[in-house]
Amino acid sequence: MSNIRRQNWLLDRRRFLRGAGAAVALPLLDGMSPLRAQAAADKPRRAVFVYIPNGVNVLTWQITKAGPDYAFPEPMKPLEKHRALLTPLSGLHHPNGIGQAHVCADTWLTGAKIGQDGGSYKNTVSCDQVIAGVTSPHTRFASLELSISAGVGQPNNSNTLSYSPDGIPLPAEDNPRTVFQRLFGEEPGGLAQRRRKLDRRRSVLDSVLGDARSLKSALGAADRGKLDEYLQSVREVEIRAGRLDAWLDVPKPKVDAATTERVTRNVPRQQAGEYYRTMYDLIVLALRTDMTRVVSYMSGTEGNGLPLPELGISQSRHELSHHSGDPEIMARLSRSDAFLAQQFAYFLDQLLAVRDGEDALLDRTMVLFGSGMSYGHSHGNANLPTILAGGAGLGLRHGRHIDYNLPIIKAYDLAKAGEHYTLCHKPVDGKARLSNLLLTLMQKMEVKAGSFVDSLGPISELTA
Repeated sequence: MSNIRRQNWLLDRRRFLRGAGAAVALPLLDGMSPLRAQAAADKPRRAVFVYIPNGVNVLTWQITKAGPDYAFPEPMKPLEKHRALLTPLSGLHHPNGIGQAHVCADTWLTGAKIGQDGGSYKNTVSCDQVIAGVTSPHTRFASLELSISAGVGQPNNSNTLSYSPDGIPLPAEDNPRTVFQRLFGEEPGGLAQRRRKLDRRRSVLDSVLGDARSLKSALGAADRGKLDEYLQSVREVEIRAGRLDAWLDVPKPKVDAATTERVTRNVPRQQAGEYYRTMYDLIVLALRTDMTRVVSYMSGTEGNGLPLPELGISQSRHELSHHSGDPEIMARLSRSDAFLAQQFAYFLDQLLAVRDGEDALLDRTMVLFGSGMSYGHSHGNANLPTILAGGAGLGLRHGRHIDYNLPIIKAYDLAKAGEHYTLCHKPVDGKARLSNLLLTLMQKMEVKAGSFVDSLGPISELTA
């Protein structure tokens, strides 16, 4: 992939944004500067969010000791080689999520209180999209949304983790070849056709803005406020259209033939390991070429987690999670947990192998691996399985197990399954909020925010 280092993709410093009868000069962008000049500037910061569907087998996943001397339980042992680069956290929950059994994935990155308002589904912005608002001026794609099931699902079985500022689910893609084409392929119909579509879109936006300004003077104060919110969303679309136009003249990076072949194979879902690794390879490729700096990957929906025939497991994760205490099914769920941990370890391997200047790509890439559900059998959503990896170059400190349960419960007794299941339904520490962790990541990504949803502050134990 050394050819990606060529600089023929640079933006022309004389580049203009073109509109109807007007041309607006662009400010100096990163894409206008040679790599040597960029080396002196702040390096990219990246964030990846990977979701575990249906929680885990909490009796075999739970780490029982806090601090640096903890031992990984059997399903998590594939991560042992990376223990210095990651932090498991126990006891986190979303206060708004307790009791919301069927929307755990929907709220994992939003922390929203999902309600039914007149039969309508309502979410709020996800933290990855807040981050994308900061990173998007520097990349061709503001963010990348991936799943194992294409398109946007129903509210109670969503297959995306990402939600717009208006709480609208962003479509996620599951086909590696389609994702590669979007990232690195030619524009459908050519650049001229694509630009014409953008110009038409902006013409419509101009008309909408003109009509809105005329209407505003006739509205009351409350309606003017609502209209201003709407106009802000229209302006955001206008800004995105302008950015897309600017990027059209920037050649996409050329990917070598071997890499292209590897990530565009039609891997059957029955080969789950190959499929997961291909998706992870695509994420690494998108990050290393700086096509985006924000990625969400739903590695299985909570209604459609992949079975693992290569391990002799024919049930989906949803079926495994509803085990009714059957020891054999619970053992399969633990093996499925170990499989997901193994694929995640592979992802970390690849992020370590790719150089980002003098450092590994992982050094400036934070990866959150976890679930909005803990005990899938009865949809418990406290004590959420959570692992944070990478980001040492962004000031994150790893190598210990942060546990918000142990100072209160003193010790775990996993032999008493019922007691441990209770921990997965009722938070032990009400201040141990997943939103605190999300806020920590947002601030490391240079989001200027002092809070997110119901956060109480960043997690100081994670910061160097």
